[in-house]
This record gives sequence, structure tokens and C-alpha cells, in this order.
Amino acid sequence: MKVIAKKDELSRFIKEAGLSPVGFVPTMGVLHQGHISLVENAVSQCPLAVVSIYVNPTQFNDKNDLRNYPRCLPDDLKLLAGAMRENDVVFTPDDWEMYPEEDKRVFDFGNLGNVMEALHRPGHFNGVAQVVSKLFDIVNPDIAFFGQKDFQQVAVIRELVRQNGYKVKIIACPIVREKDGLAMSSRNQLLEPQIRLDAPVIYSSISAAAEKITARDIPSLKNKVKRDIEKKVGFKVEYFEIVDDRELIPVASKKEMQAGKRYFGCIAVKAGRIRLIDNIEIPL
Repeated sequence: MKVIAKKDELSRFIKEAGLSPVGFVPTMGVLHQGHISLVENAVSQCPLAVVSIYVNPTQFNDKNDLRNYPRCLPDDLKLLAGAMRENDVVFTPDDWEMYPEEDKRVFDFGNLGNVMEALHRPGHFNGVAQVVSKLFDIVNPDIAFFGQKDFQQVAVIRELVRQNGYKVKIIACPIVREKDGLAMSSRNQLLEPQIRLDAPVIYSSISAAAEKITARDIPSLKNKVKRDIEKKVGFKVEYFEIVDDRELIPVASKKEMQAGKRYFGCIAVKAGRIRLIDNIEIPL
């Protein structure tokens, strides 16, 4: 694989390669098997795959979080080397390359910007839209691969594509989990030992809620998920919402769920010092 840090060089390389479709996987590094599953999808479906590694400052509403975000480019490149081909590309820009001047664009994603993650991380999705739109303009991909774990982010990216007329196809790939069910995340390595042992309660609780949707209504399910998770010391549920997969409008009762739509239970939990998210499809 080739490692390129300059956007002009990357655009020129892609154009000269003349391969189609171009697959793209944007990441912020600290790669794990969840990321690699996205890369493997890109490699299997596209004759040219591009992976970006860039910690985007504009999506951090907490500057301490940005400062403490781990960076391990040599390890990331070693991991990617096992999944990418000789002529695939890893794009590793710096801040100056991505933001030669301040990006003052403000996006309006309607309800997507008013629920769940958007309420707890103000400005986050605007920063995501800024960097993803920049990357789409540089790479000009035909297909972009994102992880289903970042459920709301995928919905925001789809809306970004719609609003801006990008021709890229967005593919959401299934969540990759640890053997105990915890969704793979770069943040998992920061969990304290006992918190890590207890963290699978998040997935087991939302899985139980999905199984019991026919027997219990949504307020009862939400209360049970919260109780079960918060029995564990150090765990605090920020939200658990059941939403449709496009507008992410929370439903308060099963009567509001419409045939022909897909619904997901989305959760955010403060596990010790670390914030974890997960989701699961809720059957009608």
C-alpha cells in the first residue's frame, strides 16, 4: 500500500490510477478489527481502496478529549498492511493540509441534529460534516464504508450526501463485537479493568429489550435497560432511545412504530470515565 499525506498528491494518484469504483474508509486511527472489517469490505468491492487516518479537531466539543485522543500511526499502518493491496492508499494529512483556513460552514441536518448524540455533544456532527465533505471532495469516492456502531453519524452522512448532491454510495457495515459482546471501539482500551469486565451489560441489556418488544411497551423497556445497566458500579445511562433509521425520531410507544420502517435502539453509557455507544435493531 502507499502512504500519502498531501491531498493534491492523493487526488492525482487516484485520477492516474483510473480505477472504478473507488472505495473509501475514513477513520481517526487507533484501528481495531472493526475498522479492518470496513477496509476488507472496500477491498473486496473496489479495485482501489483509500483509507484516511486523521483526528479531526472540529468534531471535538471537549478540547481535553481531543488532546487525550490516542494516536498510533505506526501501529495503524502495520495493521492496514495486512488488509490492503499494493496499490491501495492510506491518506495521512495533518491539520494544515485539511484546514489551511478556518472552516466556518454550518450544516442543518434537521431532526438528526437535535436528538441523542447531538444533544450530548454539541457541534460534533457539524465538525463531522466539515471533515467528511472535505475528504469526499479530495477522494471523490464511488462508495464510502462506515460502521453501524456510529448509527447517528451514518444518518448524518447520508443526509450530507443528499444535501450536497454527492454521487457516493454510503454503506453501513455491521457492528464488530468482542467475544463478550462489547462493541469494538478505540475507547475500550481506556476502560478501567473492572469497568471493562462489566461493560458487556450494555449489549446484553439492549439485546433483551429487542427480544421483549412484543411483550412490553417502550417506556417499560427503557426503564428496564436503565436499571439493569446502572446496577453495575460506575455505569450511568445517558440515553436509550428507539428511533427510526432515517430521521431518528424517537418513538414513545409501540403504537407509533410504522410498518415498512426499520427501528433501532440506540444507547450511550458513561462507563467510568469513558463514554460508550451501541445500538441494535428492534423488530416490529
